[in-house]
Amino acid sequence: MTDQDASPTAVPEAASPRTHRTGRRRFLKGAGLAGAAVTAGVLLDTEGRAQTHSNERKLRRGDAAVLRLAAAAELIETDLWQQYAELGGVTSGAPNPYQLAFANLDGDGSQYITSNTLDEFTHADFINAYLASKGERTVNLDQFRTLPSSQATGAQQIGRLTNLTKLSVDTSWYTRYRSAQSPDFGASFPQALPALAAGQFTAIPRTDDDFTDPNHIQAIANTAAFHFGSIEQGGTSLYATLGQSVTSAEVLRIMFGIGGDEIAHFLEWVDFAGNGVQGPVAPFTDPTNGLTFPDFNATGNPLLQTNLIFPVPCTFISKSLPPVAVIRPITHQHFTAVGAIEGLRDSGLFIGQHRSFLDLLFDLAVEADEARRDD
Repeated sequence: MTDQDASPTAVPEAASPRTHRTGRRRFLKGAGLAGAAVTAGVLLDTEGRAQTHSNERKLRRGDAAVLRLAAAAELIETDLWQQYAELGGVTSGAPNPYQLAFANLDGDGSQYITSNTLDEFTHADFINAYLASKGERTVNLDQFRTLPSSQATGAQQIGRLTNLTKLSVDTSWYTRYRSAQSPDFGASFPQALPALAAGQFTAIPRTDDDFTDPNHIQAIANTAAFHFGSIEQGGTSLYATLGQSVTSAEVLRIMFGIGGDEIAHFLEWVDFAGNGVQGPVAPFTDPTNGLTFPDFNATGNPLLQTNLIFPVPCTFISKSLPPVAVIRPITHQHFTAVGAIEGLRDSGLFIGQHRSFLDLLFDLAVEADEARRDD
C-alpha cells in the first residue's frame, strides 16, 4: 500500500484536543512526573497571550517561523516517542517481549526510551509556551490526532499523529556519520540496511500476536532502534541548520539548548542501533517477512563498524581546512525544513493522515526556510 492509497479522501472526525492531554497526563503519571510538568501542556493555536517575561515584544517574523516549525517537529516527535514508550519504555510488572528485545540491545533500553520521550514533551511545551509569552501564534496539531493506536497490550487507545507500522527507515545516517565525506559538499551515502529502507515494516507490536516469535519481535525492536537514530539525527541537523537563520540571541540560545539535547539523544541511539547488528543478537532473520539483520562487524566494512558511536571527522567549511568531527548536514543548501518534512513523509510516518496535515507542515517548513538573520 502506498502513502497515497492509505490516505483518506475526507478529513476524519477530529480527535478531541483533550485526547492528547489525557494521554500525556497518563504517561507522565506512569513515569512519576505528573503534576507541575503537565501544566504547560495546553497548546494554543490562536494569537498567544503575552506572559510575564524579560522581553515581551513580539519576535521577528523569521525567528517566530523557525520556532513554530520546531514546535511542530517536537509535537510529532512526542507523538511517536509516546507510542514507543507505552509499549517499550519503563512500565510496572513483568516486561513484555518487546521490552525484552530492547534489553537485548541495552539493559537500560526501556529507561532510555522513557527518558527520550519525556524530553520531547518538554521541548514541545517549552517552545509553544515561549511563543505564547511573546504574543506569537503557537502550534496545535490536536485535530490531526486521528490515526489508530496499536492494539497490543499496554498501548493507550487514543488518536495518534504518526504511523509506526509501515516504516521505510532511512539508514544512510549510520554510514554518513562513519564517513570522512560530508553531505554539505555533495557526498551521498549507502543504506546500512537496504531492505529496511526499501520496505514497509512495523517498529511497534501491532497486536499481542507480534509478541509470540522471538525473532519477529527482535526485528521489530531493531527496526525501532534504527528509526530512533533516523529521527534524532534529523532533529540534530534541524536545530543546527535553522539556528543559523535566527536573529534574536535568546532564540539562538533556545536552538542551541534544545538542539544540544537532540545530539545527546542521537549519540545514544547510534550505539543502541549498532548493538542490534552484531553478536550475540545478529545475524538473524524475521520469519514473517524475511527482513534480515546481519552482523555488521563480520563485513569488514568500516562504514558499518558498530563501535564507532562518535562522528568521524569530515570536511567542514572548506576543503582547504583539516577534517573535523561535526554535525552534518548543517547547511541550508543540503538541509532544509521542507526536506526534513519530505523525509518524514517518505518514511511512511504519516500514512493514513489527511492531506491538510501535510499541507500545514509544509507551510510551516516553507516559512522556516525563508527565515533570514536580517528579516
